[in-house]
Order: sequence, then structure tokens, then C-alpha cells
Amino acid sequence: MSRTPLTLPASGPMAVRGFPWLLAGQFTSSVGDLCYAIALPWLVLSSGGGPALLGVVLACFGVSRAVAIPAGGVLADRFGPRVIMLVTDAVRFGLVGVLALLAGTVTPSLAVLAPIAVAFGVCSGVFVPASYALLPGILPEKDLTAGNSLSTVATELGTLLGPALGGILVSRLGPSPALLVDAGSYLVSAAALLAVRAPRREQAPAQVADGHAVTFGTVLLQGRLLQVLLVAAIIGNVVYAGIAEVALPTLAHEDFGAGGYGVMLAGLGVGMIAGALLARPQWRRPRPGYLLAILVLVMGASVAAVPYSGGLVGATVCVTVFSVANGWSGIAIMTMLQRWAPRHLLARVMSVMLLAMSGTFPLSVAVTGWGVERYGVAAFFVVAGCGMACGGLWALSRRVFRNYRHGDQFAEKGVTAS
Repeated sequence: MSRTPLTLPASGPMAVRGFPWLLAGQFTSSVGDLCYAIALPWLVLSSGGGPALLGVVLACFGVSRAVAIPAGGVLADRFGPRVIMLVTDAVRFGLVGVLALLAGTVTPSLAVLAPIAVAFGVCSGVFVPASYALLPGILPEKDLTAGNSLSTVATELGTLLGPALGGILVSRLGPSPALLVDAGSYLVSAAALLAVRAPRREQAPAQVADGHAVTFGTVLLQGRLLQVLLVAAIIGNVVYAGIAEVALPTLAHEDFGAGGYGVMLAGLGVGMIAGALLARPQWRRPRPGYLLAILVLVMGASVAAVPYSGGLVGATVCVTVFSVANGWSGIAIMTMLQRWAPRHLLARVMSVMLLAMSGTFPLSVAVTGWGVERYGVAAFFVVAGCGMACGGLWALSRRVFRNYRHGDQFAEKGVTAS
């Protein structure tokens, strides 16, 4: 009896050679990253390092990652996103592999962990803008939304499964095996990138206007849409990081316990996947700006309602609704910028957006900690929800944001062209 060969779909992102492998690599890498996220704290805390050492090591990673993001955009635009992703995957494989070997042979110290954390942070910062710039080079423009949706789903599934695997490995075998799994995940990611068809243009030609090449400075100074999105992203993430890292665990600690906190975190993960799936169709109505404003208003209302929703079930529903809108809006913004930005500057544009989002983290958690302690956790949820809503309404008040249509691209003097 003959076997029917497996075939790819006739259309859509899954029909592109190597794209399913790219999803598999993202899923595997996400699982490995969450194993690392459990193994590193356990390694430090179980070896007498203490919270202070862990905090310094994480700070080394966070600062170096933030500093490297703009450089990652420049490198990806210069050499091509796939090349940069392959190099950083290879380096991270070596770094985590060395850390796994050291975990079983030496006592963790700042001298050992800090250089690895800094190098790992640099690689992560360089990798991220390239990862956002890769899809427009391998997918047709009409498939970008669906491709971003599937990519997010693959990553979020790994985020849900990774902690379980990491917890089992660390609790039964110690940190080293979990770190080796993470190291191996970078090899899988690199192999998946090699399986992806080479981008149509590893280095896209410069967009030309009025006889001269459009520069990143021109896009930054005259790109009104980018400016609006940057301001809105800063406003949203100033309150979001504090909610996720300070306010939500504080509320759970006071009212629901560790088990309840785990349930709400599961709601966040499930909501992100649902939001990514809802974003997959290219919605023609309403316009992208109006859709984003609606989603931000939903996020604000659901955040404000968390402490007043009647208990764990209600709080989890609110958190899940927030996460659905958050996942949906994130893909919408990502796709908007991928279509709008000049191709030869895409990674740099994405790096600025990523820096605006991640750069607010220290300020957000510090202000939230102070506000929660001074005014109470319930009041902060209301303030944060109102802040999100105000950011969305402000963006909607900008004409360039309201009038954006699918396919509009950057043009000098702040005018978009279809």
C-alpha cells in the first residue's frame, strides 16, 4: 500500500519553504529559555549565592540586553536578519553550554556569572530586532499578519510548557540538565533558520526619495506614525511591567496564594495565544488605528477591574481578557511597522520600538512598588487601567494613527504612501 506524501498548504505562510521549521525552532527555543529562567535562579540560590547575587546577575543581563538592542537593529539591516540570528544562536549555545558545565564543577560567583550574563544579554539584545525583521524578507506581504500570529502562538506555547519541563529537570536532576536543554534549543533554532529559504534580499536596497537615500534619522524625525506608536508604547509599558511584576503578585499574595497566582499566570498565557489567533485574519474593519484603540481600552478596563471582580475566578477572567487584547494588539502593531518601515531600515525601526517597550521596565517596577506600598494594590490597578486607556485615546487623537490603512508606507515629510 503506497503512502500519501505530506504536503504543505497551497497558500499562506505555512506554504513558504522552511516556515514550519522556523515555528518549530521558535517553540523549542522558547521552551529552552523557560528552562533557563528556572535553572539560573535555582543554581544561584541553592549554592549559597543569595538574592543579592541573583539580582546583580539579572541586572547584568537586563542592562546589556537593552544596550545591545539598537546595535542589533543596525547589524541586522547591514548583514541580514538571518545571519545575525544564526550567529547569536551559535554564541548562546556556547555560553549556556559553558554555564551548564560550570554549574556542576564550581561554586557560582559574580566573577563567574557576570561575564556570561553580560554576553548572553548582548546576544539576546542583538537577536530580537533581527527576529522581527526576518519575516518580511521571507513571507509575501499579504501573509505577514498570519505569519506573525503563528510565530507568537509557537512562542507562547513554549512559554506555557517550558516552566513545567524546567521545574521537573531542576527538581529531580539539578540545574545542569535544564541548562543543557536550553543550550540544545539554540542548536535546534539555528538548524531551523538554515532550513528557511534565504530571504529575497539579505540586504534590502535603500529607499530613495528626492535623489537621496532615506536614512534612519529621517524616519525617526519625520515618521509621525512611528512617533505616535513609540509614545503609546512607552505609556502602555510603563504601567504594564509594574502590573505584571509587582501589582499582580502582590494581589495574589494577599488574596489568592501561590496557587491562585499560578492560575492567573496561566490565564495570561492562554490569553496571549487566543489574541494571536484572533489577530491572524487581516481585519478590514475597523481601520487598524481604531482597532488598536479599542483593544487598548479593553486592556485598560480589564486591568482596572481585576481587584474588584469578586475573587480568583473573576480576576483570572479579567487577566485573560487583558492578555487576549494585549496579544492581538502586539501583532497588529508589529505588522503595521513591518509594512510601513523602509525595508532597508526595518530592523532599526523595530529596535527603537523594542527599546521603548523594554527600557521602561526599571522605572515601571520602581514606581509601582512605591505606589502599591503607599496607596494599596487595588488603587494601582485602577490608575494603571486609566493610564492605558488614556494612551490609547491619545493615539487615536493623532490623525496619522487614525487614518493609517493596510499597506501605507513611510514617505518623507510625514506622508504615507500606499
